[in-house]
Parts: sequence; structure tokens; C-alpha cells
Amino acid sequence: MPLRRRAAVLAAVAVTALSALAAAPAATADTASPSASATASAPEPKLPAGLYGTADPTYDGVWRQSYALLALTTYGVTPAPAAVTWLTGQQCADGGFPSYRADTAKACDPKLEDTNATGIAVQALAALGGHDAVTAKAVGWLTGVQNADGGWSYNPGAASDPDSTGVVIGALAAAGKDPAAVRKGGGGTAYDALRGFQFGCKAKETDRGAYGYPTDGKLAVNAKASADAVRGGAGAGFVVKPPAAGTTAKPLACPAGAADRAASTDAGAAWLTERLAAGGDHLTAVTPGADTPTPDYGTTADAVVALAAAGHLAPAASAYGWLAAHSAQWSRGNPAALSQLVLAAHAAGADPRAAGGADLVQQLTNLGPRPAPAASASASASASAKKKDDGGSSAASTWLIVGVFFVASVGVGFLLSGRRRNRPGA
Repeated sequence: MPLRRRAAVLAAVAVTALSALAAAPAATADTASPSASATASAPEPKLPAGLYGTADPTYDGVWRQSYALLALTTYGVTPAPAAVTWLTGQQCADGGFPSYRADTAKACDPKLEDTNATGIAVQALAALGGHDAVTAKAVGWLTGVQNADGGWSYNPGAASDPDSTGVVIGALAAAGKDPAAVRKGGGGTAYDALRGFQFGCKAKETDRGAYGYPTDGKLAVNAKASADAVRGGAGAGFVVKPPAAGTTAKPLACPAGAADRAASTDAGAAWLTERLAAGGDHLTAVTPGADTPTPDYGTTADAVVALAAAGHLAPAASAYGWLAAHSAQWSRGNPAALSQLVLAAHAAGADPRAAGGADLVQQLTNLGPRPAPAASASASASASAKKKDDGGSSAASTWLIVGVFFVASVGVGFLLSGRRRNRPGA
């Protein structure tokens, strides 16, 4: 290679390196999430930026995102802005949220908006703070679709159910509204609606106090409905602090008149306590095609939160202890399941960072975008970054510039003197 071209190439390489250094901060500012980097070698379906989890979000996108934000915020993890922006971007123009909105540029189909997605989104955004306009609009939508009996259905227009009613109660409470004061016209309250799903003294003794889910106009005893109704009856959302002093739940007193809200909630808690004890500190369910019951991890986690909300710490702690020891396979890679476990630990007064030897908070964090720096550390991190930009980067740039001129001068030296000795590989 002629000496002139060699000098030019050497100088160009140095300049290219300098350009790369200058561009490096922009290239690395938005670092790939831990979950994305861990699965980079395997093809994955294209998912929205900021979303937790890798499964198809069609039916649970808003639910699992909100659950994750709730759980992480509870334990001091500041979610990435992209994760929060994704959630707020799911809101429809009328204030409601669908389970998942694939194209936010298109108007929502009102038939796809649901109270569960909207209710948990309100709880998550209220916990994060700074999203009053979004939560106010969502609460306005929720109060507008309340049924005359005081409850809510999954999709507006259908009959009320205890699960949806419980979620909305938590949303109203998180937004600073008294659920007992929210009623449409002269209709009932949410608590009135919940008592309508409870099995009373006319039911067989083993069902008394339980709540049922309406199917084809009939109620069937349901552990999930019972847990959601007990939590809702206590006026709580998904984040519950452990009670200061646990009490023992009292079964439904029979014969008796109409139970008030506190007695109704306590009776539901007593039923849950009995079912947990019968199952060995966990609830069971019969899955389709199975002959024997299998552990119901999700409903057990719901029961832990419900019992803590009702003031019954001992059964909540025992059930969480079972979950911590047995739920690793169920929760692995599932942001909603991990969030349930994290919040169950919180309600039971346990540490989710040491759950059967696992750090559930870190596992959940790894399923989404890298969290933002903690508030306490952000200022120092910013100062450090500025110092690096002003000092370290400038120094590196300065030396690289010197290198450019040095290399260029070497090339010129070659040209002028022609007396440099040959080097290997030249």
C-alpha cells in the first residue's frame, strides 16, 4: 500500500474510533431489558416495548403490566418510563381500558373495554403517582358502568359478579373514593352487591359464608369469588399491609338476620380459613380432564391477601409459607403470578426477596425493561454521569484527538522522509 494511502487510512481509523466514542452514549442509553438479552439467541414474537413478560398479551396485557408495576413499586423498584408509558397508552378515549390494545392509533371498541383491566390499571397508576388525569378518567368510566345492584360485571352491560366488583372497590379506594358512597341513582352500593353473592344460613353448613360466582343465573360456591369478595368487602385493593395483630375469623352466625358488611366479610374469611386448613395451607381445584384436585396457586395467593385485608394474619402467613415453598414452577417467567406472590408476601409480612431461597422481586424485575434508578440514587447517578461526560469522556476524546494528529503526523513523516524502516505486515 502506498505511503500516502496508508497514512490516510490510519487517520481515518482513528477518526472513526472517535466518532464511535461520541455516539456511544446515545447507542447505549436505552439498554436492552434483562429478559430481552437473555432470550436474544432464540426467536421471540415481537412484543410492545416496555411490556412485562414474553407471552401473547392479547388477553392479559394490561392486567399483568399493572400487577407488575404494583408489586415492584411496593418494594421500592422504580419501573422504567417505557413500562408506565405503555400502560397509560392503553387507555381508551372514554377512560376505560381493554385487556390489550394492539394498535393505539385506532379507536377502541367499547365492547372490549373491561372493568378488571381498568380497575387494576387505576390501582397501579395511583400507586406510582403523577397520573391523576388518567386515573380520574378511568374512575369516571368505572362509575358510569356500575350496575343498579351496586356491582360491576367484567364487560359493561352484563350481570354483576363478585370478582369484578372486588377489583373496582380496590380501584375506587386507591383513587381516594369511598366505595360505599358510589352508587348509580338510587341503586345499591358495591358492598350491597357483594353480600348478594354470599351463601347464608339456608345453605348447607359447609358452604355458609362462602361467595358464589353467578353462572346461568345460579350461584355456585367458588374459592376465587370468595377471596375477591372478602378483599373487596374489606375495602382493599391488591396491595395490603399485614395487620398489626391477627384475629380469628368468625363463621356466619346462624340463625341470624341480614349480616352487616363487617360480619359478612368476616364470615367469608372464616370459610377461606377452613378451606385452606383442609387443603394443607393451600386451596385446590379440579382442572378439566383431571381426576383429582391439584393445588390452586393463584387463588391461594388471592386468599392470603384477602385474609390479611380482613385482619387475619395467622392463616394468611401459613398459606404464604406454603406458596413460598411450592410455587416456583408455577410462577417462573409469569409476571402476573410473580406479582401475586410478591403482594401475598407483603400482606403476610414475609420477605419476597427470600421466598424459599428465591428473590421474587428480582425475578419479576428481570421480566421487563430495566428499571429506572431509585429516586435517592438518581441525583448522584446524574451527577456522576455529568462528571463522566465533562471529565472522563472529554479526557478520552482529547487523547483520541491527539492520537489522530499523531497518526497523521506519522503518515506525513513517512511521506517527507521516506526513511522509515519497514514494519511487519505493512
